Amino acid sequence: MKAAIQTAALPVFLDLPDPDSAYLTQPHINNPTPDMSPKKSVIGHYGSWANYLLPKTPPLSFRNEKHTDMKKWQAEALAKTKELIAAPERIKSPIVTVEKKYIFDGLEIEELSWDLGYGRPTKAVFMKPQGASKPLPAVLGLHDHAGMKYFGLRKIVKTSEDQHPILKEHQDSDYGGKPWANELAKLGYAVLVHDTFAFGSRRVHFDDVEGLNWGYVDTTGKNDQDPEKTENINIYNAWSSEHEHVMSKSLFCAGTTWPGVFLSEDQVALDILSSRKDVDPERIGCGGLSGGGLRTVYLGGLDPRIKCAVCVGFMTTWTDLILNRSFNHTWMTYTPLLPQFLDFPEILGLRVPMPTLVQNNNQDQLYTLPEMKKADEVLKEVYKKAKAPEKYAAKFYDGPHKFDLEMQKDAFEWFGKWLS
Repeated sequence: MKAAIQTAALPVFLDLPDPDSAYLTQPHINNPTPDMSPKKSVIGHYGSWANYLLPKTPPLSFRNEKHTDMKKWQAEALAKTKELIAAPERIKSPIVTVEKKYIFDGLEIEELSWDLGYGRPTKAVFMKPQGASKPLPAVLGLHDHAGMKYFGLRKIVKTSEDQHPILKEHQDSDYGGKPWANELAKLGYAVLVHDTFAFGSRRVHFDDVEGLNWGYVDTTGKNDQDPEKTENINIYNAWSSEHEHVMSKSLFCAGTTWPGVFLSEDQVALDILSSRKDVDPERIGCGGLSGGGLRTVYLGGLDPRIKCAVCVGFMTTWTDLILNRSFNHTWMTYTPLLPQFLDFPEILGLRVPMPTLVQNNNQDQLYTLPEMKKADEVLKEVYKKAKAPEKYAAKFYDGPHKFDLEMQKDAFEWFGKWLS
């Protein structure tokens, strides 16, 4: 995700060869006698060896010829993925508080909150067209990372004309100047967007870690006063990016993973959305850009209630992350040991044969184009084997990491095709 560039300890790109060069994207493991000679990668001469550790065709890949029964394979692959992602048990039926109700931009808006039993309460926004009276198709909107943990849901919604200048700039640069969750709701959808773990209302406050005084995560002189001041937001975002490795290692020590926590919290939001009387629970989708695309991979892949998924700007292979691009990705991406069983796109492929759209940018600085295209071929093969090729599509757009108006139009049409 774009933001993940800012989450890295090194804000500059390493002096590497052209990322599209053959040796950086060559699947060494496919060679009968793999080339283990030293070659440059983001982990130096260890790259070829590390990539060789990946199985040629992962044992739980549906592409593996040993899997002939889709339902049997799916049950086995889902069980192993759930085991490794180690999502904490989620709270059942949390009490949802309606904080505010109002009309804005032709939409009925509810500001909601619920308590998960750990951390601060989750804030969320629910939107639907003004005057809608029948149960609507719905989408769980998953906000991005963007190196801005101070903000969560506010990055993709707009609830008043008084919008923080950082948010306006972000929507201009990444979303074509539009709050895409609002735009989708205007087309006749119920849309729920919530702050997820460590973002927005769920973020770690400086006061929570008072006394942390080591290296870049030193909180000396930092406080939570006047939090909406631009200067203070920038200070917080820089600090929270450095704090990611602390959080991730602590989660590993607790026996869980960051994707697992995301999954648990996103499923609670899905529980809340699907239980509403103004929502048709059989017509629910999810989608998002970057960190929202990452969350789509895991939620869409592991929860069958998601009938339609749109993953934007977060698709590649484990090989790409081993050799080329791990340094500009967030710690939130990884499930240890899972690459021994599934390639990254196959996590999303667990949802086969349900409709899935993947949107990629040709000049996305977070991935190499050959590996994005390889991920597309993997998912094509999975859907073809499941006899559902029409349920999968991937599109490639010129430009950097983004979810612009052209991409939004295609995504909204995909939702319309499968949820209407």
